[in-house]
Amino acid sequence: MARLERIREFVDRLHPSGLLYGTYEHRLVAELDRGRLPRHVAVLADGNRRWARTNAPGKPLVAGYQAGADKLEEFVEWCDELGIPVVTLWVLSTDNFTRSSEEEVGPLLRVIEKMVTDLAATGRWQVNPVGALDLLPATSAEILKAAHRDTMGVEGMVVNVAVSYGGRHELRDAVRSLLTEHAKNGTSIEELAQTLDIEHIADHLYTKGQPDPDLIIRTSGEQRLSGFLMWQSAHSEFYFCEALWPDFRKIDFLRALRSYGQRERRFGR
Repeated sequence: MARLERIREFVDRLHPSGLLYGTYEHRLVAELDRGRLPRHVAVLADGNRRWARTNAPGKPLVAGYQAGADKLEEFVEWCDELGIPVVTLWVLSTDNFTRSSEEEVGPLLRVIEKMVTDLAATGRWQVNPVGALDLLPATSAEILKAAHRDTMGVEGMVVNVAVSYGGRHELRDAVRSLLTEHAKNGTSIEELAQTLDIEHIADHLYTKGQPDPDLIIRTSGEQRLSGFLMWQSAHSEFYFCEALWPDFRKIDFLRALRSYGQRERRFGR
């Protein structure tokens, strides 16, 4: 599907309006300060269901999920073209997973499984599923873990796929991991309380060892983080876009990067 979309995009560019789009896109790329690009871009790909209701009326909501997954694969390509080292894609929250019916979650998981498998099959990127994978069906969790195992040795961009992810769940799991580690080492609770530091918690997050996100993008007009990367986003820059995720274009991404490059980052100072 992603290949078909690229072919359609190429054909569209041959149209006069497409030529204008391409010219504008090249101008935006030229305006980017390559020394001020983010090292880590995270995206809340919001609006897939609303897109389906408008663009695929009468069809199952999975049509929107598939359109969103196709766009996520394009987005990864855009990030790779610009040399961004880390990208995080939030595709399923713990809230959506636990509150939605099997009739809705099942097809969405199939779409996510295929997308993750496709990303891994390129052999170009390290695919890193992050989230409470223990909440997922065993088959789905194994597919995601297999994609991670198959790409661990790849020297390329890191693609975090946040599945069954919630910021509070991540902090809970980080604390559990920290306590378990120190218990194995014989550290008492009193000793841990006296020596605990910020870095100790950061070392147990899903994204341990990675730079925190410099830029977080959310689509569909929503202007909140919904618990996404709660710890890591302390000093992130945010960019909110009105477009529903499947309608998010490369020029929208380039505008986000341009906006980011024009900001003075203070890191709390």
